[in-house]
Order: sequence, then structure tokens, then C-alpha cells
Amino acid sequence: MEIAPARMTVDAVTVRPGRPLAGTVRVDGSKNAALPLLAAAASLRRGVHLSGVPASADVQTMLALLQRCGSRIAHPVAEPKAVIVLPHDGPAEAPDLADAARIRASYYLVAPLLAACGQAVLPWPGGCQIGDRGMDLHFTVYEAFGDTVLLDEAGYRVLAAERARDKVVLELPFRSRGASIAAMCRAVASGSRLELGNPNLSPETTGVLAALTAAGWEAHASAEKITLDPPPGVPAGTVAWTVPGDKIEAGTLACAIAATGGEGRIEGVGGPDLKVLAGLLDWAGVPVTLAPDAITVHQTRHVSGRPLRAIASLTPDGLDADFEPSLMALALTLPGIHLFSDDINPGRHGNLIPQLASLGAVVEELSPTQCRLTGPQRLNGAAVKATDIRTGSALLIAALNARGTTTVSGLDQLRRGHADLPAKLRTLGADLTDVPQ
Repeated sequence: MEIAPARMTVDAVTVRPGRPLAGTVRVDGSKNAALPLLAAAASLRRGVHLSGVPASADVQTMLALLQRCGSRIAHPVAEPKAVIVLPHDGPAEAPDLADAARIRASYYLVAPLLAACGQAVLPWPGGCQIGDRGMDLHFTVYEAFGDTVLLDEAGYRVLAAERARDKVVLELPFRSRGASIAAMCRAVASGSRLELGNPNLSPETTGVLAALTAAGWEAHASAEKITLDPPPGVPAGTVAWTVPGDKIEAGTLACAIAATGGEGRIEGVGGPDLKVLAGLLDWAGVPVTLAPDAITVHQTRHVSGRPLRAIASLTPDGLDADFEPSLMALALTLPGIHLFSDDINPGRHGNLIPQLASLGAVVEELSPTQCRLTGPQRLNGAAVKATDIRTGSALLIAALNARGTTTVSGLDQLRRGHADLPAKLRTLGADLTDVPQ
């Protein structure tokens, strides 16, 4: 019997500078959007056909965990990027999910577990090591629904309220995306009306609202409040949802094109989701055109010299923190004194700045969450490591402009958020070569 050869594991790529990136590329579905949509689907009492599901490692881990939580997951043969999430079959025992500690989004499993088992037993969140993984606000959400929260060193347990509350009113102290989505999923699991003040209104949050509206829920959102009302009864049939294109992957590719002085079109992403990033690029002298389903980066002819101010924010129309590392790599090619700040992920700069320093970058740390650099800078190829998803993305961009060869290892971290970002860079003409493990 013929045995298929083992699949090669790639842990690193070599990157060499070359011609400006150019061409057209399509992004995958968003990991950050897929994870809450899967949790919301598993909290419903009807089937959900979810298209555009990315093959990133964190999403695949989430699918496996949901199956162990009692959800039935089907993979349509004719749609490799789709899954069908079906309701659990009756009551189930709470599973042992110790390995859920591998991903940050494990906290999204609470609502599906409460719907299936009446309790959720989970380890503390893992994922990228980019700062405090505080869960206090999530626990406040569950307590508002009447749930009981128990903590220990290994993790936490949430016990569902004996009787679901008809209405839950909660005001968040800050616009947490995770807590906003946790509240919506918990409302779905309990069939409660939700009034959530000071909500997060990122595309990932409003995407869940739109999906629930398609499932029969009545949803309204403003900067002050989200309201969510359950449908009368349980609607029959399977509802169709779609994971939006990955705005962070699109922004990373846009920064890579701009950093090499190239020109390219990135399809499959909502242009409005990139409005803040596009504004920063335009300010720096990189012309950008947004379309409903694409972003085009035009060749830079006259760099403005105006400094970038990349300040991560949870406010509506604020800069998503996940754009900041790629913008820092781009700023190394732009004249000016550029400022960066990320109070949301206080450990991220501690990962990225030392790796950029290995390439010769000079970045002044003003505080653990704030830094500045003067560009342009000349970088030299070296061995660097992706210590988290966004650090890996930034290092690939920086390596495209470094003299000589750069080896970027730690691709297992990069694959947690992107199924194959190096392949998309190759589509645009980047000189990347896999290094077998």
C-alpha cells in the first residue's frame, strides 16, 4: 500500500528584499470575527450555516472545543470554508477543557457551555502573551444575568442562574469588545432582553448583532447603548451567516505594499472597516482608495513627512490595536518622528521592540505602552522570532526592507491568526522561502 508523504512543517521563512509589492490578493475570513460568531451560533437553539470560516489555528481549536461542549459541527463537502453549527442533543456534562488555555477566546465558550450544561468550567485565557488577561468585567456580565462565578488558581467556573432573567441591564465601565460580545452571547443562551450601556462598537461586535438580527433577534446599537430582544419562540430552520474578511490581514498587507513603495489591491474586506487605517496612510503620504469590498494602495510619489500617530483605542472610530505593530514596521520607512501607543495590550511592545532591534531598528520606549521612532531607518537582515501574531506580521513587513536575508521563526504563532500570510505576500511578489522544521 502506498503511504502518502508526511506533510512538511514550516516553522520559519527567509525574507529577502526585492521589487515593490504589486498585484491583487484576497484576504481570508477574520479570526477575530469568526470566534464570536461561532460562540453566538453555539448559543442559539437552531442551526447556523457559517461561510468564510478561516483555517487559522485558533479558529480550528475553537471548533474542536465547541464539539466537546456539545455542539454538532458539520463541514459541507462542497464548501471548504464553511461549517454548520447545530444545537446540542439534550443535556450534557461539563467537559474537561484544560487545553482551552491555548487560546485567548476561550472565554467565548461560557455562553455555549451554559446553554448545553448549565455550567462552564474553564482555564484562564491563554493566546498571545501581550499583557494582562483580566476577566473581571466578564464576571460582572455573568453576575448581571444572575450566574454564580467561582475562581481558583487553575481557572474559573460559572454556574447558570436557576431561573433566566427576562431583562438584564448593564453599564460597562469601558468599551470592552470581549465583555460586550460575552453579554450578547449570554443573552442568546438565556433568551433574555439585554440593555448594554457603553458598548464596544467594533465591526466584530456589530457583526454579531447583524448575525443575531438574521436569526430573528431584534437589535439596535448606538454609541450609548446596545439593545437585544429575543424572537417570539424558537425560529425553525438553519440561518446563514458569513464571516467578514479579515481587516487586520488586509491592513497588514496594505502596510507591506506601502513599505516597499508598491501598489496593490486587497479584496474581500469591507473598506469602511479600514477607514481609520486608511486615514493614517493618507496622512503619511500613502494614497489609499477604499471600496465596499476592497482597499487599494497606490504608489507613493511624494511622502508627506508628516509623523504617524498610531494610538490604539476602544472608542468608536478608534484605531484597532492590532493595526499598530504593522504601522510601526511601516513607519521605519517613512520620514518623521512617529508615536505609537497601545494601552489595551500592555505587553505587546515588549515583544515587538526587541525583535525590531535585532534588525537594527532604534525605537525609544517612553513607557511600557508608548514608544516613538524616527524614520526612515536602514535595517539589516537577522534572525528574529514571532512571539505573538501581530509581532510576526510586523517582522515580515520590516524584513521586506532589510538589507540581506532575514529569517522569521515562530510561524506557529502567526498561523494562530492567519492561515498563510506568507503565501499572500508571495502573491504580491515578496521573496519568501519556507524553512522546513
